[in-house]
Amino acid sequence: MKTENPTVRRSRLGRIFLSPSEPRLRAGWRLLTQGILQIVLTAIAGLFILVPYSLFAGTTGISGMPYLGLSEVAEFLAVTLSVYLARRFLDKRTFASLGLKINKQALLDILSGIGITFVMMGLIFFLERFLGWLSLDSFAWAVEPAQNVIAQVFLFFVVFVVVAWNEELMSRGYHLQTIASGINLLWGLIISSAIFGVLHLANPHATWISALGIFLAGLFLGYAYIRTGRLWLSIGLHIGWNFFEGVIFGFPVSGLDIYHLTLIRVSGPELWTGGAFGPEAGLVLLPALAIGAGLVFIYTRSRAAS
Repeated sequence: MKTENPTVRRSRLGRIFLSPSEPRLRAGWRLLTQGILQIVLTAIAGLFILVPYSLFAGTTGISGMPYLGLSEVAEFLAVTLSVYLARRFLDKRTFASLGLKINKQALLDILSGIGITFVMMGLIFFLERFLGWLSLDSFAWAVEPAQNVIAQVFLFFVVFVVVAWNEELMSRGYHLQTIASGINLLWGLIISSAIFGVLHLANPHATWISALGIFLAGLFLGYAYIRTGRLWLSIGLHIGWNFFEGVIFGFPVSGLDIYHLTLIRVSGPELWTGGAFGPEAGLVLLPALAIGAGLVFIYTRSRAAS
């Protein structure tokens, strides 16, 4: 009986696991390893951060602002460390090479992204108001103490900064760029955005329609990365998206009912408004994305992506 040459067998295994262009794992294996590492680190962070808090706070501790903040801290540690380790030891690249160079342009990108999403979410608010789908009842400062309003706004802004870092580092950072290195940039954008949408199916009131809306939002955020070659504009857009959508204009944030400065009631057709999930699950998202993409293009037109 003829036996396979060990050298040929090793060569065949090498083609399965190793990149043909350089000595590192193929993109799919790197993604899988980073994902497993993130799950393990999330469990460890939860064990040392969330479990003690839940035991101390009792059964009501898992639904309030402190728990939400701590859960984002736990995710921050897991995502950042897993991506750093994967980038350094699997990709054999620096962490900063994901598009995280810190300079004055980085701050300008973050602030510009926040400003662009103010326009986008303001458009959704006034469009629904104009069409009679939205009723404005009151404002938070009219029904509660000013110090509580200031504290809640500040705390949620900080939380959304952490959320933006976590999700952009993972989705437009490691997922998009790793897939692009294995296939191409277009498929990296599409597949990473699809993963981004599927991950949000765990949110309250999520449906496959809302996942499609999040997929489109992922394409928009990925477009900002492609236009700049950096993650900072995407991070700024993500911060502003959540903050203005939820805190300022009063909509649910991807199914989450958070603190609102503007107290509203949405009664329009769910197909357009997104219902309990929020604008990401409605057709009202489309003109906002179009305006946002146009503003990103204008902002980045004098810059070459690198």
